[in-house]
Amino acid sequence: MTKRLVYLALVMGVLILGFGALDARAGEIPLPTTLDQLLIPGNFAVVGPEPDTFSNFAYSASPVGSPPAAADVTVNEFHAGIENGITFSGAFFAPPGTTVDYAISYVVTAPPGQVIFDATLSGVFNSFGGTGVGSVGETLIDAATGKVLGTLSIFGSTGAAEDTINFAGVSSILVQKDILLVGGSTGVGISIVNQGFSSTGGGPVIPEPTSMALLGIGMTGLLAFRRFFRRTSVA
Repeated sequence: MTKRLVYLALVMGVLILGFGALDARAGEIPLPTTLDQLLIPGNFAVVGPEPDTFSNFAYSASPVGSPPAAADVTVNEFHAGIENGITFSGAFFAPPGTTVDYAISYVVTAPPGQVIFDATLSGVFNSFGGTGVGSVGETLIDAATGKVLGTLSIFGSTGAAEDTINFAGVSSILVQKDILLVGGSTGVGISIVNQGFSSTGGGPVIPEPTSMALLGIGMTGLLAFRRFFRRTSVA
């Protein structure tokens, strides 16, 4: 009887592992989070409703060490109309008389069977009443072919700015973003940078290999569970 109870507990454990973990995606980081979490190799974020996957993040500043550190940059979901993406929030700032350059890159991937066909970039500048100016420019590259899809740029000293681009649909895009701030007389900063994308297309959703493996484990446990009860009922 004791052996049967142990076997039953093991089977139930396999079932919980197989079915309970189907929706878990190794390395997925829920938003909001901080940029340093997404810089860890293998980590990524998912933003719906498509949903698109954001991965392969990189971040640097020149001069080296200029704030904010990656741990001080918040990454959140961005939603505006049909555009869905991510927002970077942090004190990107150039003090008076200085120039600071920030680089952020990442890959955005559409769901299986869908493609990304446009992108939007927006941000809010503040020069504190001085002569400082800032710009955010980026290059969008087809991650599969290396072909440049186009560029986006916003420029200003105070207030919001926005730019949008359309292109032939692709499944995955490498985004190379450059934030350049010229401090001027009182310094200049940009606290919010939004990035949105639109995805479309049909086709079946193909389960990920990890999910398929977990499903197999769950089915194996279920079959073992059934055989166990057949033997006990005969006994």
